[in-house]
Amino acid sequence: MFKKRGNKKKGGYSKSSNSRLSLFQKPGVKFFKACPLSGKDAPKIDYKNTKLLRKYISETGKILPSRITSVSQRKQKELSKAIKRARVLALL
Repeated sequence: MFKKRGNKKKGGYSKSSNSRLSLFQKPGVKFFKACPLSGKDAPKIDYKNTKLLRKYISETGKILPSRITSVSQRKQKELSKAIKRARVLALL
């Protein structure tokens, strides 16, 4: 009865460069937020530093992803290991 048109995905939205733009963002401009755990005065990631680790855990106890916390990939791995160690030792 009806013909399918185009190459649309299941969700119905096609990915184009304009679909990701916000209302006031200029095309071609990407925002970059520096890693809060990298740099000169950054705190050291340690399983004993529960105050720091709690910032990167959700209310339900899950580790927050790096796209939300803007942590670099290397530091995210260190964070996840430290959080898992603290869980095993019942510090978190």
